[in-house]
Amino acid sequence: MSDIFSIIDFSAPSHEVAPQLIGAQFFVNGVGGIIVEVEAYDQSEPASHTFSGPSARNASMFGAPGCAYVYRSYGIHWCLNFVCSPEGHGAGVLIRAIQPTHGLDIMRARRGVESERLLCSGPGRVGQALGIIHTFTGRSLRKRPFKLLPAVASVDVIHGPRIGISKAMDLPWRFGLAGSPFLSKPFR
Repeated sequence: MSDIFSIIDFSAPSHEVAPQLIGAQFFVNGVGGIIVEVEAYDQSEPASHTFSGPSARNASMFGAPGCAYVYRSYGIHWCLNFVCSPEGHGAGVLIRAIQPTHGLDIMRARRGVESERLLCSGPGRVGQALGIIHTFTGRSLRKRPFKLLPAVASVDVIHGPRIGISKAMDLPWRFGLAGSPFLSKPFR
């Protein structure tokens, strides 16, 4: 199997990297599955955490491409982004949904739900199910506890506007696996 880092150039713009992640396999300490939904964010647009420049919270988004950026959403959920674009730019791809394939019992215990569809269908759910914690921020996706593998088959990627934001809503930077029942919300 090919190394995903030889297939995907994480120093490319986030909206170019994002669709390439659909169908890839992602694991944290062996727990995870197939990435089925992502959203791209870039320093140039106001919905991005990096729009106002570097801060203590978003510093890893300005770091090396191919690293993790973890942040707390609504003071409750840890969410995971893959840092993209050249170092110092401030861009990333939010992992919105995963089709769970490995460690389902662990995910169910962490999430407190039985439904396979509800384990990782949303960025907060992904964080909880995979055991994402703040100390993962800045860590390379090439190293433990992460494992990122290319898709095992070709996929049909769909796209549309991002969701759950109030700025730059018109950008079609949400990408998903066509027909997947594991999306956080259907595409319009």
